[in-house]
Amino acid sequence: MKIVIAGAGIGGLTAAMCLHRAGFEVDVLEAVGELRPLGVGINIQAGAVRILSDLGLEPALAASGIETRELRYANRHGQTIWADPRGRHAGLPWPQFSIHRGELQMILFDAARRTLGDDRIRFGRRIAGFEQKGDRVLARFVDRDGKTVEQAEGDILIGADGIHSTVRAHFYPDEGPPKWQGILMWRGVTVGKPFLGGATMVQAGHHTQKFVCYPISRRHAERGESLINWICDLHMGEQAMLPREDWNRPGKLEDFLPRFKDWKFEWLDVPEVIGAAHAIYEFPMVDRDPLPRWSHGRITLLGDAAHPMYPIGSNGASQAIIDGEAIAQELSAGVDPEAALQRYDARRRPPMARIVESNRRKGIDIMLDLVEQRAPQGFADLETVLPANELEKIVAEYKTLASQDRETLLKLAAARA
Repeated sequence: MKIVIAGAGIGGLTAAMCLHRAGFEVDVLEAVGELRPLGVGINIQAGAVRILSDLGLEPALAASGIETRELRYANRHGQTIWADPRGRHAGLPWPQFSIHRGELQMILFDAARRTLGDDRIRFGRRIAGFEQKGDRVLARFVDRDGKTVEQAEGDILIGADGIHSTVRAHFYPDEGPPKWQGILMWRGVTVGKPFLGGATMVQAGHHTQKFVCYPISRRHAERGESLINWICDLHMGEQAMLPREDWNRPGKLEDFLPRFKDWKFEWLDVPEVIGAAHAIYEFPMVDRDPLPRWSHGRITLLGDAAHPMYPIGSNGASQAIIDGEAIAQELSAGVDPEAALQRYDARRRPPMARIVESNRRKGIDIMLDLVEQRAPQGFADLETVLPANELEKIVAEYKTLASQDRETLLKLAAARA
């Protein structure tokens, strides 16, 4: 069986390697002319690291990123609301990694090129159209100028072509642009001093004003430094005009830094970290509505093409990686490709829809809003503000929703053993 994948992002490359390992012939075609290590930081949950580890990539991830020890939620005064050990520090068989997105992309690309062969991953090819003919799919790929450069034929087509997916738009032509609820994000990386032990991810503030930070570079850590990935979220109002979506759009300090000028915690000077960034990028926080189906005959969707979501709970990339394993498993389980894609759809689409909808309702971040509403000036005793049983319920429900709970992950480990 030959499988054509449109898109060489995190999900597309992971799927390609999982499918190749399962014995399928795979071609990956990517729109950009050259893959480069762009972007800022990203988190890969233990459940997704399990898959990358099975592909032999854990040593490369460990050499590049930081093995996350703890996730900490805090109010806008820097007071801890909740702290949770992560990965192996929580007794799981796999770590959680915080890593530069571009470095993760290159780790996946290098591994996929070794696994599939250089000729199986081709660049400068944007999917422009496709059709199903009996038991085959014929896809047309074009260059930047719209000139057809390749016609790829296979038994299955996987659209892993991102939030602006051409494959998705073919089946849902009236969907329109991504959904925006008024939150702008400014992102950057800063070389600074290690904070909270040098392996902690922090989310501080509340829904309308939040600061996220975590270290992403082992090389910097070995020099006694910390390469800090940071994100500032501000709610601009749902009536504000949606800015152009472009990760390369430069951000301006004056547009957001004044709102964070007093965020000087005992463990981190937030305005100092922001001000020391070598570059700042602005991007609207967007998603799309869940779809009634991903799979249409011998064509399906994966990753951000299937379920773009707000970056809450570190789910976007991790769930795309899990998609890649799931589709390989379902295609390996039976001889009928269309039935396999329907099983993949039934297995992955409903839980992804629940995560998308939960993240729109703030997901696990709801704890931040509750503390801000009940104790805007800070607290002396968290129990009087957010009782332990209420907090534990929020955490447990979200972990279960995203399959990040300990019981699910340990079952996966036992099944693999």
